[in-house]
Amino acid sequence: MDWNRVEGNWKQAKGKIKEQWGKLTDDDLDQIAGKRDQLEGKIQERYGIERDRIRRDIDDWTGRQTW
Repeated sequence: MDWNRVEGNWKQAKGKIKEQWGKLTDDDLDQIAGKRDQLEGKIQERYGIERDRIRRDIDDWTGRQTW
């Protein structure tokens, strides 16, 4: 799945994102509003993970989604 699909289904994606990255709040997800770069930044802020790993993790996560 590509990121455009995640953006288009953001309301549905928010719940799945919270399952994967539980430290993100509803306010975080509302601010992100489907923007991948902002999601990467929030995950980095909350988890202290390097950006390259976050990108891979998000790619893996989107690949597992079946909407």
